[in-house]
Amino acid sequence: MKGKSLKIGIVLVSVVVFMAILSLFFTPYDPEAMDIQSRFQLPSLKHLLGTDHFGRDILSRLMSGSLVALSSAFISVTAGALLGIIIGLASALSPAWLGRIIERIVDAILAFPTILLALVFVTIAGKGLMPSATAVAVAMVPSFARLVRTMAMETKGKLYIKAARSYGAGYGRIIIFHLIPSMLSRLVTQFTSSIGSAILLESSLSFLGLGIQPPSASLGMMLSEARSYVLTYPYQAVPAGVVLLIIVLGFNLLGDGISDALSGRRAVRHG
Repeated sequence: MKGKSLKIGIVLVSVVVFMAILSLFFTPYDPEAMDIQSRFQLPSLKHLLGTDHFGRDILSRLMSGSLVALSSAFISVTAGALLGIIIGLASALSPAWLGRIIERIVDAILAFPTILLALVFVTIAGKGLMPSATAVAVAMVPSFARLVRTMAMETKGKLYIKAARSYGAGYGRIIIFHLIPSMLSRLVTQFTSSIGSAILLESSLSFLGLGIQPPSASLGMMLSEARSYVLTYPYQAVPAGVVLLIIVLGFNLLGDGISDALSGRRAVRHG
């Protein structure tokens, strides 16, 4: 099952990434173009997934929304990971009293559900792509900070770290050449798994009307708009829901697969 998780994850993620990249060069119709006379059309050769309540092509909006979701999530998780790594290292390498204070602050933030934390931030910063992306980034920070602190605390007491310190190596050199390389595999796993969580969080904000604003396409907003017609035109909600499922499942399987592969490699190396 270990190899299967990685392969299935790669396939699922590749499908959505291909669709998102393709939208940069081609979509069947303008994702934002309205055609009231063509509203609520069933899936057909003309509109493969049908049209929505404004006559917009659902497939085109799905492709555009996937690009927004993936790019926004990647940027948000990258920013959150970098800030989390800095905070985690600061907590582990600071004097004990300061490290405990930082740890308690991170624990307090982790106690809040991520969606609640993001909602509070968006409420303060306002609606839109940048505030929602920043909110997602902020929500990603505590998990990376906790992970990095734990790994740094485990590593800094090892003999090769003490040896480096005895030879006069500063914290900067130890972090770059010793701590970060030892953490890299688990950070990659955390990063990959967090992409799916970030997309789900951004979609939740858009679903509530606090994320990406019309007329731009967003998977969460497409679901929100379709819920009013879900009983009469259920085909409107299905595509966005399926793509979200594929993205989240794909990145989770990809993260698990990478973790299993790296764990197996470490086991062989130490064996």
